[in-house]
Amino acid sequence: MISNDKTITVDARNLEPPEPMDRALAAAGLLRDGQHVRMLLHREPFPLYSILATMGLSYRTQLTPEGDFVILFAHAPEDLPT
Repeated sequence: MISNDKTITVDARNLEPPEPMDRALAAAGLLRDGQHVRMLLHREPFPLYSILATMGLSYRTQLTPEGDFVILFAHAPEDLPT
């Protein structure tokens, strides 16, 4: 996990389940107001979405040209980068 003032980055592209979920939830626990998590995965994490919603987190998913998924999540929608 890599962190700066605004972004916590989790690169889970080469990890096997349940490690990506574990890292996503650990990162969610570290989130402060104004920060977001940027998670990189090689497949779309459908089970994660309902957990993030239950936690009250906003999220957005992007597909990269390389076929990876970037999942952004934060406490508030305005904390997600555009």
